[in-house]
Amino acid sequence: MQKLRLLFRTKDLSLHDSREGELKRCLTALDLTLLGIGCIIGTGIFVLTGIVAATQTGPAIVVSFAIAGIVCAFAALSYAELAGSVGGCGSAYGYCYTAFGEIIAWIIGWALILEYGVAVAAVANGWSGYFQNILSTIDIHIHWSASLSNILPEIHVYDLHIPNEYTNGPRAGGIINLPAFGIVIALTLLLVAGVKHGMRMNNVMVYIKLFTIAVFIAIASQHIHKEYWTPFMPFGWYDQMMLGKPVGILAGSSMVFFAYIGFDAVSTAAEETKNPQRDLPIGIISSLFVTTILYVVVAGLLTAIAPYHTLNVDSPISFALLQIGFKWASALVATGAIAGITTVMLVCFFGLTRIIYAMGRDGLLPIFLSRVNKKTQTPVLAILCSGGIISLMAGFFPLRELAELVNIGTLLAFFVVCVGVVILRVKRPEMERPFKIPFGWTIPICGSLSVATLGYFLSDTTWIRFLIWQAVGMLIYLGYGIRHSKLACIAKKVEETK
Repeated sequence: MQKLRLLFRTKDLSLHDSREGELKRCLTALDLTLLGIGCIIGTGIFVLTGIVAATQTGPAIVVSFAIAGIVCAFAALSYAELAGSVGGCGSAYGYCYTAFGEIIAWIIGWALILEYGVAVAAVANGWSGYFQNILSTIDIHIHWSASLSNILPEIHVYDLHIPNEYTNGPRAGGIINLPAFGIVIALTLLLVAGVKHGMRMNNVMVYIKLFTIAVFIAIASQHIHKEYWTPFMPFGWYDQMMLGKPVGILAGSSMVFFAYIGFDAVSTAAEETKNPQRDLPIGIISSLFVTTILYVVVAGLLTAIAPYHTLNVDSPISFALLQIGFKWASALVATGAIAGITTVMLVCFFGLTRIIYAMGRDGLLPIFLSRVNKKTQTPVLAILCSGGIISLMAGFFPLRELAELVNIGTLLAFFVVCVGVVILRVKRPEMERPFKIPFGWTIPICGSLSVATLGYFLSDTTWIRFLIWQAVGMLIYLGYGIRHSKLACIAKKVEETK
């Protein structure tokens, strides 16, 4: 019983880390909003809109995005309350440590490492494809993709179809996907230089892709064909096609839900925010609000200027613009896609390093991962270690199966954050809450139920792989974390003084 209690020991809010404040506080509410937009608006809007419309929803993809946006809003409000009250750079991991205990915090932290780490490596492969596309437009053709796994004909990034010519397997003769490897290394160096440098780049990239989207909206709104929206729901609400492929609005919602990954990364910047209690809720909620509107508008216009069944292509927005005779706008969209995917990688990478930093500071991972460089005020070792591993993954390995695990890790994090709001209101009603969700428990309960419902649409294979990942993590925790955690050290000191 004593050992069981160790697994569920919670981190008291009064237990401040002696080194808290080492990270540089330089981010504003605008920086956080652009951080969220930078991660949410990426491959989802430039690729996922067309593919899901063509294969699962038809024009009703606008309903799928609206449903997913509402579900994310429940989770975003829960994140906002906990970000303002609990704080810390560990996001859902830190909130679970306070609400549920160490073992649950470890499970969520380990899931977030998978989510962010694989996301960066997988999206880097997609970035490489767009980069090679741009080079080909100026007649530069370089075969530099790896060929370590020729047996896989394609890769799915965030469940997006990207053909093998754009992944690291195979272009004949290559041994490494150099663009994917290189962009991860470049982002690693950028994050090492300091968070403000990274945020400046993110902000510029966000403005570029927002301009690109604005151009598309302006053009598409003048070339609408109402007949393309008939039938509006060709796949219905939900059904199972041959080979068990789910289709329909609800299946589409479970797919496009993961296009919203990113607002949770805002909460990892808590210790680098000037006024986290005020600015974090603003950044989380405003970034989700802006991106939901953009997703619905772009998806609606896309299916109104091109028949939905023609959009199952790698760059559906560019394709649709070409169909209506705007070649220059199609090229502009490719530039926006590069900017969008770059910011997705940057923000996911940023979130990953801050979670590793927080877990290292708590002793669940080796303490050296929480060391902060005095000059740059960044966790340099955490950045370099994760950057080295991710660059090798992006450069050498197809990530089809691993990329699918990003989905389940996100759902789990959202679920526990919604439940965590309820738990902390019961256990710690006196906790100061600068932002408090209205309507009592209604919103977090709706959030947990709706997230769990979307989890139902994930495949059994994805769940099995996730459990295997968690089993590996549990071995690490039982072999290292449970004995080296800060709470364990404090308990040992207390025992010694008795």
